[in-house]
Amino acid sequence: MLEIIILAAGKGTRMRSDKPKVLHTLAGKPFLEHVLDRSAELNADKVHVIIGHGANMVREALAGRDVNFVEQTEQLGTGHAVLQVLPHLNPESDTLILYGDVPLTKTDTLAELRAKVSDSSMGLLTVNLADPNGYGRIVRTNGSVTAIVEQKDANPEQLKIDEVNTGVMAVKSAHLAKWLPTLSNDNAQGEYYLTDIIAMSSADDIAIETAQPKDEYEVLGVNNRLQQAELERIFQRQVAEELMVAGATLLDPARLDCRGSIEVGRDCVIDVNCVFEGKVVLGNNVHIGPNCVISDSTIGDGTVILANSILEESTLAENCNIGPFARLRPGSQLASKAKIGNFVETKKAVIGEGSKVNHLSYVGDAEIGAGVNIGAGTITCNYDGVNKSKTTIEDGAFIGSNSALVAPVTVGKNATVGAGSIVTKNSEEGDLIIARAKQSNIKGWARPVKK
Repeated sequence: MLEIIILAAGKGTRMRSDKPKVLHTLAGKPFLEHVLDRSAELNADKVHVIIGHGANMVREALAGRDVNFVEQTEQLGTGHAVLQVLPHLNPESDTLILYGDVPLTKTDTLAELRAKVSDSSMGLLTVNLADPNGYGRIVRTNGSVTAIVEQKDANPEQLKIDEVNTGVMAVKSAHLAKWLPTLSNDNAQGEYYLTDIIAMSSADDIAIETAQPKDEYEVLGVNNRLQQAELERIFQRQVAEELMVAGATLLDPARLDCRGSIEVGRDCVIDVNCVFEGKVVLGNNVHIGPNCVISDSTIGDGTVILANSILEESTLAENCNIGPFARLRPGSQLASKAKIGNFVETKKAVIGEGSKVNHLSYVGDAEIGAGVNIGAGTITCNYDGVNKSKTTIEDGAFIGSNSALVAPVTVGKNATVGAGSIVTKNSEEGDLIIARAKQSNIKGWARPVKK
């Protein structure tokens, strides 16, 4: 049985924020959510989250997550924090101790650490740093770990050690039950250090077996905005490399942001400064121009999305053409070869095969057939201030520029709406619809002059 304890009670003073540190984000997701994702991948039987500063905010952020919240009302050190969880632990379980502000530790690294736990051993994650300043040092005797000494308590010889403690460890819950109640706060910080259990383990002939991450960034925590930005770039670079291995061309891998997941087909091209959120799927030969934001959308083969376009919860079939400066809002569905042009907004709109909405239009709550042309400045008036209503434009219809279609209304197959019309009544197949005031030309009219 595996139980995981995540320390998430700290304020994070150096973040200069009213929000708990663990709720600050990496790739659009709170640090703590990243750690919980790793817990899920390890198939943990139970996850305990230690909360303190901003406890209610953390609870709210994790609503729906199957976790046991344990509140540390006084922040008296890491050992004191884990001690609060002790009554909730199954004495037969293995316990993995993680940190809510260390978001990039890999699942394989944690699985390797957990494998070192037995009745006669525990696991400790360490790393060798060129600059170990600020970290607790790993003290070894004849090659075996015997203690961890915090920076402020270390003597000059110990300060030369470059193997440091990451804080991540795995241990039998029964051993924690024995050691934690005996912790002392007789140290420079006046805190109960979790690291003191290493010396206790050594004294009890429980072997301390170490593991190390493949990459140093796996154990980097976040204490300020600068470190947050550094981890963000590391994460995004990893995503960029995965996309390129999968066959995508990134015109500048350093200028891409993924805040969810991206699935790419063959020969996709992604220009600079694009942001992907939620789940995004790109087919083959998709080309995305610069400065686009795409959220929870599926893009069909051969589709081109031009610069500065925004797509949210939309589905595009093959060979569509979008933008520049287009906005597809949730519920937009485009059939093959549909075109949405510059400064066009759609919402909950189904656009048929080969239909075009080229310029300066709003199409919402609408069903557009195949081969329809919607002229510049056209608006589907879908909202009366209380209710939303539907506009239907059947196959082959032509909507003249600057027209307003007041829903609910249907424009028949192959019908034509004259430019500048306000359409309030249904039309039949092939009709010409003109709904505008008669033009008057006044002869001899004098322009006003300045008085």
